[in-house]
Amino acid sequence: MAKNNIPVKAEVKVKNRLYNIKEYFISVYSELKRVHWPGRKQILVYAGVVIFMVLLVMLILWLFDTGLSTLLRLLNDRFNGQL
Repeated sequence: MAKNNIPVKAEVKVKNRLYNIKEYFISVYSELKRVHWPGRKQILVYAGVVIFMVLLVMLILWLFDTGLSTLLRLLNDRFNGQL
């Protein structure tokens, strides 16, 4: 029988968890050292592409919203009072 009432599994669990956390951060650090970070020129190009795409999607949504608003306004004017 065990001398204390704490299960062995619980003691190991806490030590394992701390060890796993430590190993996780060590592996994250070693992975980050291997990352190929983009240069200033690449970052500017990527930022430009993102800004362009956001503006393009914004324009498409604005056109779609304006078209639907106009269509609904015309339908409302046409059938207003006939129901």
